[in-house]
Amino acid sequence: MVKTDYDGPILEIEGLSISFFTRLREIPAVMDFSCSIQPGEAMGLVGESGCGKSTVALGIMQDLGVNGRIVSGSIKFKDRDLNNMSSNDLRDIRGSEIAMIYQEPMASLNPAMKIGHQLMEVPIIHEGVSKAEARRRALEVIADVKLPDPERILKSFPHQLSGGQQQRIVIAMALMSKPSLLILDEPTTALDVTVEAAIVELVKDLGKKYGTSMLFISHNLGLILETCDRICVMYSGEAVETGKIEDVFDKMQHPYTQALFRSIPLPGADKNSRPLIAIPGNFPLPHERPQGCNFGPRCDYFSAGQCDQVEISMDTVPHGDRHGSRCVKWAEIDWDAEVTLAENKIKAEPGDVILKIENLKKYYEVAANALFGGGNKKVVKANETLSFEARESETLAIVGESGCGKSTFAKVLMGLETATDGQILLEGRNVASTPIENRETKTVSDVQMVFQNPFDTLNPSMTVGSQIIRALEIFKIGKTDSDRQKRMLELLDLVKLPLEFAGRMPRQLSGGQKQRVGIARAFAGDAKIVVADEPVSALDVSVQAAVTDLLMEIQRKHKTTLLFISHDLSIVRYLSDRVMVMYLGHVVEMGSTEQVFQPPYHPYTEALLSAVPIADTSIQKKHIVLEGDIPSAMNPPPGCPFQTRCNWKTEVSEGLCDTEIPQIRQMKDGHQMKCHLPNNVLDTMEPVIKFTAE
Repeated sequence: MVKTDYDGPILEIEGLSISFFTRLREIPAVMDFSCSIQPGEAMGLVGESGCGKSTVALGIMQDLGVNGRIVSGSIKFKDRDLNNMSSNDLRDIRGSEIAMIYQEPMASLNPAMKIGHQLMEVPIIHEGVSKAEARRRALEVIADVKLPDPERILKSFPHQLSGGQQQRIVIAMALMSKPSLLILDEPTTALDVTVEAAIVELVKDLGKKYGTSMLFISHNLGLILETCDRICVMYSGEAVETGKIEDVFDKMQHPYTQALFRSIPLPGADKNSRPLIAIPGNFPLPHERPQGCNFGPRCDYFSAGQCDQVEISMDTVPHGDRHGSRCVKWAEIDWDAEVTLAENKIKAEPGDVILKIENLKKYYEVAANALFGGGNKKVVKANETLSFEARESETLAIVGESGCGKSTFAKVLMGLETATDGQILLEGRNVASTPIENRETKTVSDVQMVFQNPFDTLNPSMTVGSQIIRALEIFKIGKTDSDRQKRMLELLDLVKLPLEFAGRMPRQLSGGQKQRVGIARAFAGDAKIVVADEPVSALDVSVQAAVTDLLMEIQRKHKTTLLFISHDLSIVRYLSDRVMVMYLGHVVEMGSTEQVFQPPYHPYTEALLSAVPIADTSIQKKHIVLEGDIPSAMNPPPGCPFQTRCNWKTEVSEGLCDTEIPQIRQMKDGHQMKCHLPNNVLDTMEPVIKFTAE
């Protein structure tokens, strides 16, 4: 099939409305949605979960399932209306002219077929090329997505590749037939931040190489800034603002866009003097949308009689290129007005040392042949000589990629695993080798955990109140049932949930509300240390701000020590007092937040900072993309654990990084680093993140 050049809009959506039909009612998912994408242009589609982003993508693919239906409007691809195409014509276009990359790569890969066969299928089916030509193109596209040893990759099964490699294969498959439109639905959410940076760089380069237009769906505004030319912000089924990236980021004209930016931790935000501002209220359910503006009940600028009367259409904003806002008051609002804060928070001063870790090691012995349990045993060094202290009222962030040992350390601290060697001193008591079932009730209640996914930690068949009361019973708090009932209501109040939620089931709560219940349960026994393992990564950005603020508030009140495990350095910079950076079981850098976020950095910290997408057009970032994948903890490299990916290795005496593990070096004022780089080289390091002059 020969493709011709086309100079009109690649995609033109006009007045699109999509509904899902159940036995009870019609549920409008997308209403009056319009956008256009020009050849070679990248459009970002952003908004919270449930706003209709993915439904728009499925509408373009004409893949809405049995219950979904396009109620009105048109979707034109190269001036052909997709709504009126036959299933045969659609089959020709899908995967050939329009390709889609999903969030989870394994959803697109057949686990029983080798990668080579899966890639070769695309041109054979869509273009009828020979097997030899298809194989040549498969090898070419594997090289394009920067995967090593293309011949080996072709012969591999999907399970033999890492998550980042699988996602690269899915991108390669999507690009095999050089599509005119590529739809990416949260393609990097499941990946580590350094892998995400490499994938984003790859998508941008390939988009330019093939002249592909892109629709990039994400909730991450920083990612959209780095990848797209234009942006469309969605809220509750509607596009509320659209325009060029610079116009929407710097001259936003819709209250929801403004509220989104105020709820994400940009550089300069401070948990005490410039805290994040959460969006009040909750996202409306599709069948409970208000009259007039959908955002009205949560908007700071709402006017009764003006915002809640008629359906509001997209209005053209005079400045900017095709800049539009779905707000009746956009021209009246002072968008440059300073935010007035209700109060400045008082910084909690760290108290006495409450947790001391000394030379902690956690090794696992596994069979070399994991499938059949035979062969020699191998040792996985998940944690290698961790040593640090944490004080009362302090927030210590633990950062690093998957497999670095963050969660293993948390399990050992909680008593879910026991240490191989070393000490965990909790107020002087060594609990490193005491499993949770042998720990005193007081010790268990002193160290609690808030998990990443609030959905998995609540019992679906018990009410919220009874789950908190159960924790109180286990911690032996309250002498009578009425004491525990009273304490449970106090805990709901502490996490800012209405008292009537005590009688609700988990399924009746939103993600943010479930996470609040998880926090209430963690604080039920007046925990001294709370381990927060990625507690906001599963939540929408507007909910993240509220949950983060809540954790900070409870910490101030109860003088809790917070160990905050995360890969999101923006949130870490905002709320932590000290930062510990881990790589392959080792602590490679530790210091105050200021020290870790300013040069000199450990080379791995530098790469992490460069990889974080920041939603601020006044930021310039040093561009560092790490080559290769994280080595296996079962087979770590000799010498420095980071030497296989380090960009600074040439600055060190030859062979030193390959043979010797660096010693911990004390820099200044408690800043420490595990690196062979000499001081004169460290002194030449430049800041990764710079503010450009206004």
